[in-house]
Amino acid sequence: MKISGFTIIRNAVKYNYPVSESIRSVLPVCDEFVVNIGDCEDGTADLIAGIKSDKIRIIQNTWDMSQKSEMLSHQTNLALAACTGDWAFYLQSDEVIHEDDRDKLRNTMRRYKDDSQVDALRFQWLHFYGSYFRYRIDSGWYQKQDRIIRNNGQIESFGDAFGFRRKDGQPLRRKNTGCFVYHYGWVQPQDVMAQRRANAEAIGFVALNGDAGREEYFYGDLNRFPVYFGTHPKVMEPKIQAHPLSQQDWQNIKQKYWWFPARWFRVRYKTGRRVKEKIV
Repeated sequence: MKISGFTIIRNAVKYNYPVSESIRSVLPVCDEFVVNIGDCEDGTADLIAGIKSDKIRIIQNTWDMSQKSEMLSHQTNLALAACTGDWAFYLQSDEVIHEDDRDKLRNTMRRYKDDSQVDALRFQWLHFYGSYFRYRIDSGWYQKQDRIIRNNGQIESFGDAFGFRRKDGQPLRRKNTGCFVYHYGWVQPQDVMAQRRANAEAIGFVALNGDAGREEYFYGDLNRFPVYFGTHPKVMEPKIQAHPLSQQDWQNIKQKYWWFPARWFRVRYKTGRRVKEKIV
């Protein structure tokens, strides 16, 4: 069984994407890893080269911003086309896998390798927001998605590359992995978050409200979001330790929930409760 990993990235340094951590989190599972790098204004290529793995293969493309959100799926499909494995394991540049899930994922891919009735493997999502110890479960934040697909040329990325579909129009046949994807795209310094949102609007990915022009993005009261008591992937520990808002939040959590078993045992789970109203 051969496993390919793949991702796309542009201006990772400028916008503080944890793409190095993302790749390193899944690299032990992969036999190769394809990175599609767009034309950058920073040291993204050097950042990827700094991982120093002969598994990594870089392809470079000029990203057509006039495609807007479709550009992401187009570039994702270019990276997918360069994969040679039986399975293709996709992570976006702010998504990370926990080391405790690697063996389970490898065994799951091995179990279904020759099962033609399985097109994709699905993950649960932890969308961290503002703090590495708060996550979103309210409306508008998807909680499940496919990230491992059978590399048979019959499956493609679509839209803004949040998921995959079969080219023949039939629904994807999937199995659940029971594992998490740790999504860190919304845990950024407030000034970086504001820059990223403004960049997304300029390209045409999103239409923002009046707060887009702020010098710093405002996360609001983090207490309105569920607490994550579990461990994070080890590759993320330096970033977590260097994030002041998260460290302050964790101190408050420890004081408030000093009695809570999950806080002591660092159990990896999320609540199944969904908030119906979208929290802006």
